[in-house]
Amino acid sequence: MNSIAKSLLDSKAVHIQPIEENFFTWTSGKRSPIYCDNRQLISYPGYRNQIIKEFTKLIKEQYPQVELIAGTATAGIPWAAWISHELNLPLIYIRSKPKGHGLKSAIEGHITKNQKTIIIEDLISTGKSAIEAVAHAKADSLDVLSVLSIFTYGFKEADSNFKNAKIVKSSLCTLESLLTYSQENQLLSSSDVETVNNWKNNFR
Repeated sequence: MNSIAKSLLDSKAVHIQPIEENFFTWTSGKRSPIYCDNRQLISYPGYRNQIIKEFTKLIKEQYPQVELIAGTATAGIPWAAWISHELNLPLIYIRSKPKGHGLKSAIEGHITKNQKTIIIEDLISTGKSAIEAVAHAKADSLDVLSVLSIFTYGFKEADSNFKNAKIVKSSLCTLESLLTYSQENQLLSSSDVETVNNWKNNFR
């Protein structure tokens, strides 16, 4: 969706640097022509409201049976909170791992067995953190309908990971639509787009 692509670029939530010597270094140590930090979006009410609107529209159209909104800790929490407010639904958040004390739960908030749940993530790269969140939700007997994210790189590894885990996913903006928008608006050349696509296709 090009309107979301514009929001990501205008807010500088996503940076694209296709010159290899200027690639970004991710926390994992991997080198990338793209750096995505969707936390930037929470500081811009206009972009923020647009994304909330698109999330709620998608959920109403595709998952009208939803009963619970879950955010992944920490980046998914604000989005899940805003979305649950718009939909007048209960909210929880899911830790990356259970607490080591108290009830030792990975889930914060009240739940009931088999609640139909949408999990909100800000970004999907390999999908491992989102898949772990789904596992925690299912371990507490939640019925996970889908994982929704703002942006995805569209890696084959992520597609494979979600397919193997039998999890449905959807994103408001893909790398493909981001590159299309960038080229149409002369932010990137066709050569730049080719460089980024080659990186994506060879990502390991």
